Amino acid sequence: MKSILLLTAFLGTALAQSQDWVATFGNRYAVQSNITYLVANQYENKLDLYERKDSPELHPVLVFIHGGGWTGGTKDAVLNKILPYLAAGWNVVNVEYRLARVSQAPAAVEDCLCALRWVAANARQHHIDANKIVVSGDSAGGHLALTTGMIPESAGLDRECPGVPLPKVAAIVDWYGITDVNDLLDGPNRRAYAVQWLGSAPNRAEIAKRVSPLEYVRPGLPPVLMIHGDADPTVPYEHSLRLKAALTKAGVPNDMFTVPGGKHGNFSADENVKVYEAIKAFFWKNGL
Repeated sequence: MKSILLLTAFLGTALAQSQDWVATFGNRYAVQSNITYLVANQYENKLDLYERKDSPELHPVLVFIHGGGWTGGTKDAVLNKILPYLAAGWNVVNVEYRLARVSQAPAAVEDCLCALRWVAANARQHHIDANKIVVSGDSAGGHLALTTGMIPESAGLDRECPGVPLPKVAAIVDWYGITDVNDLLDGPNRRAYAVQWLGSAPNRAEIAKRVSPLEYVRPGLPPVLMIHGDADPTVPYEHSLRLKAALTKAGVPNDMFTVPGGKHGNFSADENVKVYEAIKAFFWKNGL
């Protein structure tokens, strides 16, 4: 219900000149908020499902994961990122996960893999095309989108939720996500949020490596689009450059959209228009 109210409020402001869209949305989508997809450490992980109800066909789905340095943030704060997909007629799954105060790394990675498994297990009954799952997120959510789409079942990070095989996602859209967690634990790129997520475990370097997307680059991965401002003070721009170079070397289709002078998100309206044009072109190029 909270997601519906937030969406209605947002639409009432941002789409004031297109009020018919509100009615269209109500006729097109069924919204289920706070579905529990996993209970871990006595914590109920929830997701919101925006499901097409006006067509019996299967539709692409965006699985979106919020940011916040693995220490904060909420799924209710990312409606601006999912609205373009709803306007395009996609299904959307908006995911929360255990933050550091509940469970430190690798819990968030485990949770998001379990959310992906939930999507696969429930795809047909919710009109989801399991061959067209796109995973996206911003900041720590961008990192989690990458790990969700790149980590194989053999890595053993999905054991909290045994069930159907993990599906191969169709594409990953990474908004300024972390790609090398160890880089943020010490040295010039040290970030307090990363230190908090890993804590003081004696094997924290090993855990950080295990949850770093750069460790999973290999041929056969889904196409990846990276979006990053080249003046980002929170997640080094070099993280996306290094990932792009590794993906290219492995023969993985990838694109990168750089926002010149861009900080950590909060791009201007004109910049966001260009970003979504790049996303659209990326989808067309990769059959989505």
